[in-house]
Amino acid sequence: MSHNTFGHLFRFTSWGESHGPAIGCVVDGCPPGIALSAADLQHDLDRRRPGQSRHTTQRREPDEVKILSGVFFNDSGVQVTTGTPISLFIENVDQRSKDYGDIKDKFRPGHADITYWQKYGIRDYRGGGRSSARETAMRVAAGTIARKVIGPATIRGALVQLGPHKIDRSRWDWSAVGQNPFFCPDRDAAADWEKILDDTRKAGSSLGAVIEVIAEGVPPGFGAPIYGKLDQDLASAMMSINAVKGVEIGDGFAAAELAGEENADEIRIGNDGQSRYTSNHAGGVLGGISTGQPIVVRFAVKPTSSILTPRETIDRHGNETNIQTKGRHDPCVGIRAVPVGEAMMALVLADHLLRHRAQTGTPQ
Repeated sequence: MSHNTFGHLFRFTSWGESHGPAIGCVVDGCPPGIALSAADLQHDLDRRRPGQSRHTTQRREPDEVKILSGVFFNDSGVQVTTGTPISLFIENVDQRSKDYGDIKDKFRPGHADITYWQKYGIRDYRGGGRSSARETAMRVAAGTIARKVIGPATIRGALVQLGPHKIDRSRWDWSAVGQNPFFCPDRDAAADWEKILDDTRKAGSSLGAVIEVIAEGVPPGFGAPIYGKLDQDLASAMMSINAVKGVEIGDGFAAAELAGEENADEIRIGNDGQSRYTSNHAGGVLGGISTGQPIVVRFAVKPTSSILTPRETIDRHGNETNIQTKGRHDPCVGIRAVPVGEAMMALVLADHLLRHRAQTGTPQ
């Protein structure tokens, strides 16, 4: 299987399967001298970790990360990056492969089972193997390193829609995101979603979601015209996340409903003598290059395909049959996709920062 590496100058390669002994990644291109410890990585991993509420899979994985290479202690006794590849390792400790024994020859509708079989002639039926969202733990770990590379920029994500139920943007409160199990910025919506998702789980079904990720403090100039656009790479990054079926930058598809004079982000001179914009329909990117405004990305996550409700399918012998997926699954995979989306934003920005430096010679 090829294409397990993401990025250009700042890049990472992930490895491992959902029910294998471990997962891991190698981060390459990180500049030297950046303070980095396993504890730094653990915070974001804990936000993505399963089993933290009744609304996510009850698989109990501590996701304790180990740094195997790429760091050493400087003269002040602080562990810092050395500029060499950083190898990260997380042991899998709560696999229950027996949950998949009854469906090992069947293809789950909505999953990658059938396409993996058609392409490779072999698949790991235990939780999806390589196609499992378990792999995203390594994206989050690598994303934490990327955040350190980009420095002062702030990257935050939130779940803004659960199934058809949207937040009220007038009630947006970033402080609420860490105070409910949905990463929701609308406290009232989060309270409503508790019952909605409980009912969904009891019905043996699942829901999709929309996640919004915003990066603030990114200077203008990231990205290159034509084939190195910043928004192009952001769209690719978010689409690479498991179960994502759509990506928007700024107003996205809603921009098609606007007139030209409404959509154009007008430009003025601020009190500091720098350019400023009166709106941000473009989501912080023009012509593939960052404007200095907040970079806004949204992505849509489909409903979890592993559900208790029986579905029609076929098996690998060509027989028509039915399937019911048992075991431990998220009734909405979009919830734990919030820190993953933040990580992918950070990985793209770190890569573009290094590419910008290489092309222009500027420190930013």
